Amino acid sequence: SDAICNFVICNDSSLRSQPIIFNPDFFVEKLRHEKPEVFTELVVSNITRLIDLPGAELAQLMGEEDPKLPGANSTASGFFRSLMSLKRKEKGVVFGSPLTEEGIAQVSQLIEYLHKNLRAEGLFRVPGNSIRQQILKDALNSGTDIDLDSGEFHSNDVATLLKMFLGELPEPLLTHKHFHAHLKIADLTLFDEKGNKTSTPDKERQIEALQLLFLILPAPNRSLLKLLLDLLYQTAKKQDKNKMSAHNLALMFAPHILWPRNVTANDLQENITKLNNGVTFMIKHSQKLFKAPVYIRECARLHYLGSRAHTSKDDLDLLTSSGSKELQPLKSQKRSRLDSCHQEETQQRTEEALKELFRHVHNMPDSAKKKKLIRQFNKHPTALTPGSDVPTSPAPRRTRSRSFSGLIKRKVLGTPVILERKSRDTTPEPVRVSKENVQLLQKCGSPAHMSQAKQKSLEGQKEESCRRMRARLLSKDSSSL
Repeated sequence: SDAICNFVICNDSSLRSQPIIFNPDFFVEKLRHEKPEVFTELVVSNITRLIDLPGAELAQLMGEEDPKLPGANSTASGFFRSLMSLKRKEKGVVFGSPLTEEGIAQVSQLIEYLHKNLRAEGLFRVPGNSIRQQILKDALNSGTDIDLDSGEFHSNDVATLLKMFLGELPEPLLTHKHFHAHLKIADLTLFDEKGNKTSTPDKERQIEALQLLFLILPAPNRSLLKLLLDLLYQTAKKQDKNKMSAHNLALMFAPHILWPRNVTANDLQENITKLNNGVTFMIKHSQKLFKAPVYIRECARLHYLGSRAHTSKDDLDLLTSSGSKELQPLKSQKRSRLDSCHQEETQQRTEEALKELFRHVHNMPDSAKKKKLIRQFNKHPTALTPGSDVPTSPAPRRTRSRSFSGLIKRKVLGTPVILERKSRDTTPEPVRVSKENVQLLQKCGSPAHMSQAKQKSLEGQKEESCRRMRARLLSKDSSSL
């Protein structure tokens, strides 16, 4: 069910404002089912980053070698192990058989019933009635419908039968391949300021490691584990009624979901405490363990979409830099196109304004003032003569210009002017332009600074007002020019 994402078209207007629920692990599950080898390599590489797995243990986790479990070569308690092995050979459709979706469907009835009866004191610890348990077991194996709410069965009967089902599986729910990895996760601790290990568990790394490890569990095992841990989590929340804490529940279920099959407590020895504490940790943090880490989600999404448009900052920080390198050419191309468009637009406005100004000066009556203005144009014919191309590539050096033409281009057109240096023998005469004249220039020659509404409303008066203001400007600044 984790891999399914449903989209429903709702015609009820009152419900359209409700948030859309989307499975954040959608691409993770898609990658797991469509490309299991790529998915497994991605997850295992991150597991080995968190915990140290020697070559043999890593090969066991990958399924390349048979797991080497404690007590496998020991002759102690051989009779007890043989007895348990014979008991599991009595296979049924559900009990004693490998885990299947059909078996999970049958057992889920027990879990659903227990969710409604979590207040029974000593739940999972107090055994139920053996006769009622056998009747219920036969019904589950035969696949018949069971009415657990009829009152015929007690919650202790159902709880004991659930443990029995887990205990009769051919291998523990967390599988033999993952046994050594769970022992290493239990050893994850914090470091002090000097880099030495402490005895304080590193909960964040343990949660992350379990998230990764659960991702590579077989699908039926992962589904049932999620149902089971959620049940135990809800049971522990009501420990004031049922007297069953997370640690007490771990003692009941660790032998069934984590201990290797056909082993005894003597075979595990010092590892028993680690295993029990590990199951306790899983129960307490069960609501976080079945979510893929953010970097796994992002890697799976990039595998299919190749885009990071909707990625949060926290997710991007956890990713490798390879993805960002791929986006740099796209960003630079987009930026260069925008710059090119802006430059062309500015050049066009510059050329039009210069043409208009040149026509205005040319139509002035012959006078000394007109001759001075024409000389200003003739000093820089390439940049200021109407009809000439405006240079597009910047010169290696830029010099400030205090000439009348340079002032027009900086204040009116908003673009720098590249001027050629004058000869060393001549020094340019400083030009002083009043603040009022600058404002007049801005109002007259900068249509880009006016809003579209103002341009439409003043369209009929623009030409006449510009002529009056230019005449006023030229008359006031003629002495300085």
